[in-house]
Amino acid sequence: MNTTPFTSGCTSGPSENAVTITRVADRQWHALDDDLVVGRGHAQHRPDGRLFVSIDVWHEAAFDRLAEVMLAELPAPLYTVVDEADVELTAGWRRAGFTVRRREWEYVVPTDPQVTGLDAVLPPPGVTIVPAGQVDGRLLREVDRAIRDEVEATVGWQSMPAEVIPRREGDTIVDPSKYAVAAAPDRYLGLIRVVTVIRPRVGLVAVRASEQRRGIARALLAHALGTLHRSGFTAAWTEVQEPNRAASALFQGIGARPMSSNLELVR
Repeated sequence: MNTTPFTSGCTSGPSENAVTITRVADRQWHALDDDLVVGRGHAQHRPDGRLFVSIDVWHEAAFDRLAEVMLAELPAPLYTVVDEADVELTAGWRRAGFTVRRREWEYVVPTDPQVTGLDAVLPPPGVTIVPAGQVDGRLLREVDRAIRDEVEATVGWQSMPAEVIPRREGDTIVDPSKYAVAAAPDRYLGLIRVVTVIRPRVGLVAVRASEQRRGIARALLAHALGTLHRSGFTAAWTEVQEPNRAASALFQGIGARPMSSNLELVR
């Protein structure tokens, strides 16, 4: 446990007593004011290897002191994600030297096929949709790896939305039951992942590069959204990186509406 004292000169934040930054565990810090926890900092590696940091505090002064200690002890580059509407939090990270790397829009997606226009959408000839829970795990991992390699060779997988989920080393599929796939007789051509915790979220829609522009992504969405609709969900959510025009066009074309935006910042 490491502690670093600071004297606060901000009367509207922590008191004039010393604010102590304490490293309470590996990559976890607390800001203490008279033994009261007034802030928490955390760092975590995401599956793509990047180190993301977060700070939750009561006062601006505690944020700045936590950031100062954390950034001095952690290796660069560092990343964080903020709701763009949270002006104070964004300003705090900017004070710490972070800049905007990318913006992701959160869309709300209707599930009713009469609204999305996907009621008559079928997969192209020779392609079938395998529902979630019936997917072959080996073929799923094969198509997932192939698509990831294609993305990495072009725009880079870091351009895709990142999720903080546990997985075995080298295995990018945590729960095969969350995936539906588009299948040819000998291999899978594309996949869609839908996770429902509090609300359904479309986490990924992807198709092999050689099979794109055949309507496979729309067929996967038609299947997944239709399944949600029959289960009683009227909407789903997804995130799209701002420069990804193809994905934006795909979702906007079925009536999805942008609801909020997140900024990924880097230092």
